[in-house]
Amino acid sequence: MAGPVHYEIYIRKTANADWTLLMANEDRRFSITTAEEVIRDRIAAAVKVTKETLNPATMEFSTVNVLRLGTPDPVRKKSKIEGPTGPACRTPAELYTLHARESLGQVLEDWLRRQGATAFELLHSPLLAERLDASGAEVQHAIQKVAVPESQATGQDVHALIRIYQKLADDTVERIARAGRKGEFDDPARIPIEQIAEKLQGHPDRAFRMGGAVARGLEGKVGARARLATLLEMCDRAPAAGPVRAMIMVPVEQILCEMLAARYNLPELFGPSLDQGATLAAVVRMVAPVEVATIVAQDPKLAVMVPPVDGPAARLGERLAAGDFPMVAAALAKMVLRELTSQRRLHSGDAEGEINILRALAMSLTAAAGRLLTLEEVQNAFIERSRLLVNADFVAAYVKDCPNVLAEAERLARLSDNVTGGSSKRAAARWLEACISSLRFETEIRGQVSPPTHKLASLRRLQQAIEGAGLTGKDAENAVITLGNLGARIADEARLLPQIVNAPKPLAQRLSVLLKIATGEAAPFGKLTDQARAEVIKVIRSTEGRELLKTSPELLRSLAPLMKSAEAAA
Repeated sequence: MAGPVHYEIYIRKTANADWTLLMANEDRRFSITTAEEVIRDRIAAAVKVTKETLNPATMEFSTVNVLRLGTPDPVRKKSKIEGPTGPACRTPAELYTLHARESLGQVLEDWLRRQGATAFELLHSPLLAERLDASGAEVQHAIQKVAVPESQATGQDVHALIRIYQKLADDTVERIARAGRKGEFDDPARIPIEQIAEKLQGHPDRAFRMGGAVARGLEGKVGARARLATLLEMCDRAPAAGPVRAMIMVPVEQILCEMLAARYNLPELFGPSLDQGATLAAVVRMVAPVEVATIVAQDPKLAVMVPPVDGPAARLGERLAAGDFPMVAAALAKMVLRELTSQRRLHSGDAEGEINILRALAMSLTAAAGRLLTLEEVQNAFIERSRLLVNADFVAAYVKDCPNVLAEAERLARLSDNVTGGSSKRAAARWLEACISSLRFETEIRGQVSPPTHKLASLRRLQQAIEGAGLTGKDAENAVITLGNLGARIADEARLLPQIVNAPKPLAQRLSVLLKIATGEAAPFGKLTDQARAEVIKVIRSTEGRELLKTSPELLRSLAPLMKSAEAAA
């Protein structure tokens, strides 16, 4: 059914038979009357009416029994092998349920893509139904893709299932074609869509006919942008509220859900040159334009990574921001989660670009948390994605173009900063510690022709990157300690501290240089900073140093932390 609330009528033809769906519609009174007529005319031994209400957040129906007439349910012994005793769908009406349409879209994905249509349109368009029926092989292939797995799972005879589904396909095509021959599907090009919806008010089969009218309005529209624009034009003609608006918005929303769930439609909506990561960023920007615009204004780099949204996609974003189409928002949320947690690369062939787009997506989704996804769902998705970022293949691709081992370590530190989750953080720390503790790292750093102060500054920047990445555990501690020890060896080889202490420079200048090393501003924390701290304390305790401090209040304030540590040590 097209509506978020509909009623289903089930019957048992005999006392011991299984429940089968007779029909589904959106009229409660009509459903109850039909059920009473079934019992009165002895068409079935038992009948029941259920109310099905769609939850837009979970896309699942909740069932409430409205009416139950006829013989009671038979008491059956539990079989050792539990499972369905018949085909998943028996009547054409069952193909119009949400799960049936999803299955139909999967088994006919290639054919629907070539037609530029959705499963909802196929079930409401005589043109598409007859075209599919004429293809022959497509129908047989789709039936086999359903019947064979179902036979293996339930033990039913595969040939019997194929015959049942073939008859179901023929009956469904005949039903749609018959409705087309009788003129049950009005053309929105000739009759305004709101007049069609108003005319169908109270009709027991209004959902089927309204879906056919919307599907007919899409005939001849080629491409996702043109089809989306047509659907939004129908919505623009809908009243602001009331049952007529619901009649128009419900089938439009179901087509939009299926259209946007098809991955091949997204490049045309947002741009064929976008890769998967940029497409996801565009989807988030469409759903939460205000939040993403605020982030882009604060960080201009994001403007390059998050593509703009224009045309029909921007119009759809405005409606989503206004609260329209909650099922579409839920479908987009599922799609974003599915892509983030999949094994598919978001930036194929560009590991650095993947880190950048993931950072942009994380900021955008966090800002929009509560509208598209909850904060917990966002965090869990990036925890899952982080596991892919620390596997051997991605790490190798990420560092393969680094010119030297220091650049490789800096990239690994950035990778550590951009992954989340305890296991991923620990894995990133192991990669980083293995790089820094390698003989190659020490050999290249010590063999550089740059001055020792430049080497020490590079080591300190790397140490700060590790400290800022939020890494914990023994591997992270070892990496920081290794950098400190390497800095001390470089300073010892160059006799850096003695040169500074004995340099023919003013005491204030020498003390300032020693202070930068002692506080970790110009060198990595470790043995070297301890040595520099000891030299600073020697200077400030000397007569010349005390005289200097009396005339330099700024220097005295900068030395206060070191003086406190010296007093504590004494």
